[in-house]
Amino acid sequence: MSLNGEREQWGTKIGLILAVAGNAVGLGNFLRFPVQAAQNGGGAFMIPYFIFFLLLGIPLMWIEWGIGRHGGKFRHGSAPGMFDVLWKNKLAKYFGALGLFISITILIYYTYIESWTLGFSIFSILGLYSNETRETMTGFLSSYQGITTSQTFTSIWPAYLLMLLTFSINFAVLYKGISKGIEKLAKIAMPMLFIFAIILAIRIFTLGTPDPAFPENSVANGFAFIWNPDFSALGNPNIWLAAAGQIFFTLSVGMGTIHAYASYLKPNDDIALSGLATASTNEFAEVVLGASIAIPVAVAFFGLDATKEIAQGGAFNLGFVSMPIIFGSEHFPMGEMFGFMWFLLLFFAGITSSVAMGQPVVAFLEDEFGMDRKKAVTALAIAVLIAVQFVIFFLKFGFLDEMDYWAGTFGLVVFALIETILFMWVFGADKAWKEMNQGGDIQIPMFFYYVMKYITPVILMVLMIWWFIQSAIPTLLLQNAVPENVPYIWGARILMATIAVILMLMVKKAWENNHSEV
Repeated sequence: MSLNGEREQWGTKIGLILAVAGNAVGLGNFLRFPVQAAQNGGGAFMIPYFIFFLLLGIPLMWIEWGIGRHGGKFRHGSAPGMFDVLWKNKLAKYFGALGLFISITILIYYTYIESWTLGFSIFSILGLYSNETRETMTGFLSSYQGITTSQTFTSIWPAYLLMLLTFSINFAVLYKGISKGIEKLAKIAMPMLFIFAIILAIRIFTLGTPDPAFPENSVANGFAFIWNPDFSALGNPNIWLAAAGQIFFTLSVGMGTIHAYASYLKPNDDIALSGLATASTNEFAEVVLGASIAIPVAVAFFGLDATKEIAQGGAFNLGFVSMPIIFGSEHFPMGEMFGFMWFLLLFFAGITSSVAMGQPVVAFLEDEFGMDRKKAVTALAIAVLIAVQFVIFFLKFGFLDEMDYWAGTFGLVVFALIETILFMWVFGADKAWKEMNQGGDIQIPMFFYYVMKYITPVILMVLMIWWFIQSAIPTLLLQNAVPENVPYIWGARILMATIAVILMLMVKKAWENNHSEV
């Protein structure tokens, strides 16, 4: 139980929806999604993507809203307390600690990546890059990250200072609380994000064929690649797995953040329509806007084959190398301004997600240890600031990648499977269904009762087993690791293990203090 008095609450319903949508709408909507689509057959990817959105994404969104609001009734704002309420077993709270581990671990490296978007928005408006090639722009990015040096960046300190600025903004928002901090940020950042994205999408849609010397390189061909499905590719199981995986990234499920936000609801506040609204808002950002910017414009400037090659290089290659080349091209008028908009919308997408990652840990410290918000935020800030040093200075040795795999990829599906089983089977499907529909502005269609009870956990189980065999074991055994990176990879593992152990001990201590083993 919390040792505090009254818990905070959301100021307005629209503020809540924008905040949860902001948690979901992140860098993955505008960077990872177009890369996944391009890597997996364009339009062919969209079919399993929408199927999994229906069978995995929306059900998990409702499950997490339901667990969160139910936990809030017992004054728990984080997964350990919520799971303890769902399952009267001494182990329950430790399963919940996985949610804290995932959110804080992702927050550590996500804040640094987010700072790149703020930096590149400044570089865009200052015109620091123009008429770049893929080779020179790759050098620009790597020198900014401190991996190499160049005439533009001779050290990592510009990136470091921008990280401190981004870090400060994040924790200033968390410091101000739910309604005055997170909700206020969402009301500003989310409209600005959509305005910038719509302006960019319209501008790109009207580009046509930027270079008449290459008539086959057109925006129309880019849209055709995204939306024309190659049905023969649907026989490839990797496309289906990639689509299921993208749902996790796009909706920010499986990390404990939605639970924390939903815990500040009143018992009869709607979650049925609100959960659907946030999922729909995210899909508009991803499928309509995310699919209308990076890939179509890349095809228009580089051609289809080169765009596929760029996509194979990953989201950073598309977002921080290819897009600046396009905005710096003579064939893209007013590119500095549009580049500024592109990177600033990424920053808005990033910060609305990163503050959400901090909230579960803050709520845990408030509710289970009785800390006031200022002390809880300060404690989290110190921990993140210490840990991010390793990410910054060991980036080129795969430190960030190792953390991202275990916390930001594999961990998500493990946690989602645990919470689905606890809510729909241990707590009970009938009680869970009643909880999700209580006070609802709509009734969730009965179809989803059976989806959440049977289909969603089966999909999660298959996904977890597949990922475990295909990638987790090889990653764990360092089969594809560069030899010089191995000590740093182990360093990342030691850091993550330390975080996990500390969180487990804190959970144990909290329950001993509060006598909440019942």
